[in-house]
Amino acid sequence: MRLAWKLPVVMGLLASPLAAQDADEGARLYQQHCATCHGAEATGDGPMAAALILQPPDLTALAAGNDGVFPTARVARRIDGRDPLVSHGSPMPVYGPFFEGDDTAIRVETGQPMMTSRPVADLVAYLEGIQD
Repeated sequence: MRLAWKLPVVMGLLASPLAAQDADEGARLYQQHCATCHGAEATGDGPMAAALILQPPDLTALAAGNDGVFPTARVARRIDGRDPLVSHGSPMPVYGPFFEGDDTAIRVETGQPMMTSRPVADLVAYLEGIQD
């Protein structure tokens, strides 16, 4: 009986719309924190790319490399550090503390919500918008 009050709360959260992401803010964050390695056009040719052990991918082709579906969950986890990639001596992102912020939910490709920070949600929205 103690759990009975939780059901309406959970149902309300599931029914509520997910917070809108700001792709313009994502573009600003991208240019400030990501373009050095991934390039101004996100094609993997940033000025620091040559110094990396693994070359940065073409971020405009993420959907193309995933059967035409933008890999929202994988991208968010890579940016927020849950799926670390050690390409330059430390987990990506080097700027991890800058990507912390208000928790927000994004909808991933399966339709399920995923919690991340507002800056990561904005970066993901920007990257999804630049797919070829």
